[in-house]
Amino acid sequence: MKPTQKPQNPCFSSGPCAKRPNWSLDALKDFPAGRSHRAKIGKSKLAEAIEKSKAILQMPKDYMLGIVPASDTGAIEMAMWSLLGERGVDVFAWESFGSGWAADCKKQLKLQDLRVFEAGYGKIPDLSQADWKRDVIFTWNGTTSGAKVPNADWIAADREGLAICDATSAVFAMDIAWEKLDVVTWSWQKVMGGEGGHGMLALSPRAVKRLESYTPDRPLPKIFQLTKGGKLIEGIFKGETINTPSMLAVEDALDGLNWGEQVGGLKGLLARSNNNLKALENWVEKSDYIGFLAEEKAIRSNTSVCLKITDSWFNSLPQEEQDKAVKKIVSMLDAENIAYDIGAYRDAPVGLRIWAGATVETSDIEALTAWIDWAWSEVKTVAKAA
Repeated sequence: MKPTQKPQNPCFSSGPCAKRPNWSLDALKDFPAGRSHRAKIGKSKLAEAIEKSKAILQMPKDYMLGIVPASDTGAIEMAMWSLLGERGVDVFAWESFGSGWAADCKKQLKLQDLRVFEAGYGKIPDLSQADWKRDVIFTWNGTTSGAKVPNADWIAADREGLAICDATSAVFAMDIAWEKLDVVTWSWQKVMGGEGGHGMLALSPRAVKRLESYTPDRPLPKIFQLTKGGKLIEGIFKGETINTPSMLAVEDALDGLNWGEQVGGLKGLLARSNNNLKALENWVEKSDYIGFLAEEKAIRSNTSVCLKITDSWFNSLPQEEQDKAVKKIVSMLDAENIAYDIGAYRDAPVGLRIWAGATVETSDIEALTAWIDWAWSEVKTVAKAA
């Protein structure tokens, strides 16, 4: 039988992610429609988004934070194109985005001294292989694999190279060891439930020093340029964006940040994501057909939670039939307005991906799991009877 309780919010996409609880268009009523982002009101709102982010994340005071174009992708590419080439580079990749950064280092930046360490979905490479005389690039949390770094203990405090971290599905949900990182990037559309198109770029003093002392041997388009005359363009980190931002998206980001303060700041946000993962772990522990793609608890994501079907009947099916079965589960839950966009990422193993970030209510996670059980039972029963 179908469960009786439905999630209040069926949005479990891993990007763009669910809005904060009780969000409505009224949250955007104060956005400065028709005003320039260079006007006093525009600059003040952009600066407020930067300062509130720094405060909630407890970022070191000497770190710079700016709003940049093209979401997290724009932010990480800006850092790579501006900083890399001064020394050798190590890239650690265990899902599609990390693999993309490694490919860009090789094929686009054409770095000669490049090492790439890879692992399959649900696992991470041996992080002890990092050479901290070199620059090191990695994702804190693999959004498409559900696997994260366990901590920052593997990052040398006395490193000579830069630690460059794509943390888009980790910030506001996981403990980020800022003192161990030199470049950190993310987007508004993840844990805080903002809109796409805008990235955040955080720089340590060491990263700023590199920018001001090293000129890469490649042309940089305008939207990648962080320095002028050998000096950091500090305005970028005060709300003077490189290109025109959406002030509507800025207003929405501010609403999310204000909500984050109301639920207890970083401590409250982390607790919400951890509670959501715990609800999923309780369900998986009792299940006889589903498991985590990241089997090792220490590296299991509490935001982009990736699941695999462990049932022996299912795993005896040809790959095409497995794909069809999971797509059927996803479509059934969508049709019932229970869960949207929970299929695994297109490059990942067949399965489900459930966003469990801070804007998702634990009660909705719990309601969802009962519906997944229902859909699985229906699909398996019909398939075995055919």
